[in-house]
Amino acid sequence: MKKVFIFILVFFAALAILPCIGRPIIWWNAVANPDLKETLLYFRIPRVIFAFIVGAALAVAGAAFQALFRNPLATPYTLGISSGAGFGAVLAIYLGIVSPVSWLPATSIFSFLGAIATVGLVYGFTRIRGGLNITTLLLAGVATNFFFSALVLLLQYLSDYTQTHRMLFWLMGNLDVYGYHEILIALFPAIVGIIFIWSIALELDMLVLGEELASARGVSTKVLKIAIFLFVSLLVGAVVSISGPIGFVGLIVPHTVRLITGSRHSITIPACIFFGATFLACADTVARVIIYPAQIPVGVITALLGGPFFLWLLLRKEYHF
Repeated sequence: MKKVFIFILVFFAALAILPCIGRPIIWWNAVANPDLKETLLYFRIPRVIFAFIVGAALAVAGAAFQALFRNPLATPYTLGISSGAGFGAVLAIYLGIVSPVSWLPATSIFSFLGAIATVGLVYGFTRIRGGLNITTLLLAGVATNFFFSALVLLLQYLSDYTQTHRMLFWLMGNLDVYGYHEILIALFPAIVGIIFIWSIALELDMLVLGEELASARGVSTKVLKIAIFLFVSLLVGAVVSISGPIGFVGLIVPHTVRLITGSRHSITIPACIFFGATFLACADTVARVIIYPAQIPVGVITALLGGPFFLWLLLRKEYHF
């Protein structure tokens, strides 16, 4: 647990430092300036907190799916949640739908509906085959992912330049928020999902070792697999509907944590919470300042980091899993 405290200390250090980074650089004793105070309170701090929530949720979801599939290369998007959410957001942009509430964009509403549709399709396909078999679940997720990705490409082809630009920007992932509405929306599903996954840490340890061993220890593997699938999918869908699909966080963070803390989920999950939050907030800060005054979507930064990491992980002789 001492190593988890290191992640916690780094997290709080990031919370204090990251909002001050940018142009202009803001020192905490300079907030008497009204302009700097507004920038800090309504732009910088909300963005860092939102990055914390999204990063923690994706990291924990990645750890849970890696245990469910017993595959170290699984990610929160393995079952096609991101493509379903992406199709919903792209459809809203293509149709020019306006949200009935000013603080929640139509893209977020339709994105969440798309994620729910994906969860329903994947679960329905596996139930038709007579149970929640991991192989069937994975194949159904891959097929659904290809299907919705094709629909996204179709809508992009049919759209004009302005719509295509908005679609592409959303699909790259973005944490640019103003105020705290998005934070409050994402906070509840993130807390519920993370608490659930943390509460079944022991069952995840046994599931990694095999369903037969878990069953022998009294774990109802069928109920456990359904619960993990539903809770993690809804957690990812809720977060992605606001932030867009930010890739590789759920792959990089769990494996980096395991290299440091070991594979026990009772330690891995809390470490993933704080390291995932810090990792994404740091990546977003780089995306925000590296080509100022323009911004790079944070999904580009995480992909640039995650691609080489994925290849390194794939080529390793043994996994820390």
